[in-house]
Amino acid sequence: MSLITRPYTNADIPAMTAIWNRVVEDGIAFPQTELLTLTEAEAFFGEQTSCGVTEEDGTVLGMYILHPNNIGRCGHISNASYAVAPEARGRGVGEALVRHCLQTAGECGFRLLQFNAVVATNTPARHLYEKLGFVQVGVIPGGFRMDGDVYEDIVVYYHTL
Repeated sequence: MSLITRPYTNADIPAMTAIWNRVVEDGIAFPQTELLTLTEAEAFFGEQTSCGVTEEDGTVLGMYILHPNNIGRCGHISNASYAVAPEARGRGVGEALVRHCLQTAGECGFRLLQFNAVVATNTPARHLYEKLGFVQVGVIPGGFRMDGDVYEDIVVYYHTL
């Protein structure tokens, strides 16, 4: 079967939480350090402007969250985070998520999608974003603290919608 990307449902929350928490545990891409419980995840995902999942044969392989990057005069700029299950990486799940997210962001009335903190060493994500037309704005030296207090640069990207 093929990959299907769609808005999430409450039935997806356990899989989304497991995938999200795995990225948090890895400590190399998300700024969060605390894992989500199912109750916290339900509230967290429910507070987003939109969340989507990519599945294959009914198994959730990846997910995204979409929300405003800021408020007021900058509220037209969105921000998103993506998480793909380790066993599904390299299979087009990330690309499906980003494409769906871009479309959803436009449908939600956002004018741009901005990534504030892409870890510079996350080359698969960076290659994907650049392939899909994201523009690199700049690099923040030492902006991401890895485990062991090692600091990596972060890259800021944007995409017009």
